[in-house]
Amino acid sequence: MLLDFSVENYKSFLKKAQFSMTPAPKQHGLDYSILTEKVGRRNVKGLCSSVIYGPNASGKTNIIGAMDVLRSIVLRGNIRNAEEQNSPNKAAYNLELIPNNLIDEVKPVVFKVSFVENKMKFDYELSLLLGMFLDNSYKRTIKEENLSINDELVFERTDKVKFGDFKKIRKYIPSQSEVNFYLANSFANQSLVDDELFLSNGFKLLISPDLSKIIRDWFSEKFMVIYRADAIQLIRKFSDPQKNTVFVEKTTNEAAKIFGINSNSIAYIAGDEGEAKLCSVFQDKNNKESAKAVFAEVFESFGTIRFINMFPLVLRAIAMGGTLVVDEFDASIHPMALMSIINVFHNDDINKKHAQLIFNTHNPIFLNSNIFRRDEIKFVEKDDDTLLSEVYSLSDFGTSGESGVRKGDDYMKNYFISQYGAIKTIDFSPIFGSEILEEEENGK
Repeated sequence: MLLDFSVENYKSFLKKAQFSMTPAPKQHGLDYSILTEKVGRRNVKGLCSSVIYGPNASGKTNIIGAMDVLRSIVLRGNIRNAEEQNSPNKAAYNLELIPNNLIDEVKPVVFKVSFVENKMKFDYELSLLLGMFLDNSYKRTIKEENLSINDELVFERTDKVKFGDFKKIRKYIPSQSEVNFYLANSFANQSLVDDELFLSNGFKLLISPDLSKIIRDWFSEKFMVIYRADAIQLIRKFSDPQKNTVFVEKTTNEAAKIFGINSNSIAYIAGDEGEAKLCSVFQDKNNKESAKAVFAEVFESFGTIRFINMFPLVLRAIAMGGTLVVDEFDASIHPMALMSIINVFHNDDINKKHAQLIFNTHNPIFLNSNIFRRDEIKFVEKDDDTLLSEVYSLSDFGTSGESGVRKGDDYMKNYFISQYGAIKTIDFSPIFGSEILEEEENGK
């Protein structure tokens, strides 16, 4: 369960941008949105959903992109550029694209994430020196790297690694004796590499492969960040390259029929090279035991195809208790279908594993106090002068005074009259007017 994510010096977010999935104080109502996990003797609470608003080019996608970058770095264990690029997020593989392009000196890029997994609360911080924007010759260095479990320091890394108090953290590393622990400390500093994560390398090898695996598995399996997802990227998660056959994912197919498909069923066809293609399947009228298939893009609408490709990820999040983060989750999909999916995450009887849904949108229908709590509604705004972005929540306005936001307020109306910011007035008419006048003058 994601509790908090923040980033600094990532593209338009020069200053620290904090994206919280922790319930804000003094927020009442919609208690089904509150997830509670037992961590030691205390209960840790998180939000089950969040929706992000803001005008085009404000930085909404940058927040999701930053999450994707951190995930990518942790999984490969270093801050070198990667040759294999299986995501549209180029910054995840070419790190020179990360630093803010307006600054004239090297500043650290800082990621922080807090999450609950396996009845433990993890806090991980990573501070990187990546050079200036587009400078791929800079000698990259990990400036700081810190890991805490249940608010107890496990290790902090600068130019050296320092471990926390063994007596306080030994319950998390039962395989380590005190003597071996401090011996490992010495080896850790000898093997430290400037551009490699200690978490994914030295810590895994010398201290606790079990803890490292828990953290890595959360990033790999449960932190499901989909940055500008395309069909191929999603289909590959469910294709079996060993079988050159048609296979139908039963639950997705049932959902597709409810959504409304024009064929008898849908299926993925695995080709000779292992790449699966989504197909519409039709029963052969002359032989009921056989079927014919055509590529879905020929027969189904774009919205239907996108829904079918996204739905297995929703199933996976609910089944595993994952955090599903999607850029423009609602693109080309009818709001009623989206509303049903949101209700699944809000349903305590279904969402038993405490899955979370985070997405950005331009659709104002979700600005509704009966759907989302104030702390679940986020805004991203970019300053026209500095070109820098900031992120904030509707709950940050408080409930009193002229700028206060109350539960019964008309969020949609207030948003469109700029009471919350993160909206931009756009008027193209002067452009058309000047062009028409110029053509008329030239015609004369």
